Amino acid sequence: MSLFIASAHAQAQGGAQGGGEIFQIVFLVGLFALFYFIAIRPQRKRQKEHAQMVAALGKGDEVVTSSGILGRITGLDDNYVVLNVANNVDMKFQRVHIHAVLPKGTLKSIG
Repeated sequence: MSLFIASAHAQAQGGAQGGGEIFQIVFLVGLFALFYFIAIRPQRKRQKEHAQMVAALGKGDEVVTSSGILGRITGLDDNYVVLNVANNVDMKFQRVHIHAVLPKGTLKSIG
């Protein structure tokens, strides 16, 4: 039988080499820090800016919604905004769906 199968001899294993655990911990901490500065921090900054913009809305502001509808604010509530999008056409939207405040006169210049 030993003619076809080579005999395996157990070798004594050397001691485990140290230092690998420290590298893994430093690598994971560095990866998390990179992810924080690339993804989490900018997103929080955008959320904070959007919340300030929504809180500062007032009657007469010209805005664009997240769906792309342009209008002038005619009414405000704690959670809702009434937009005048055309003559005698008012639409009600949630405040969080206001995407941006446009400069005054934008609606007239668009036509």
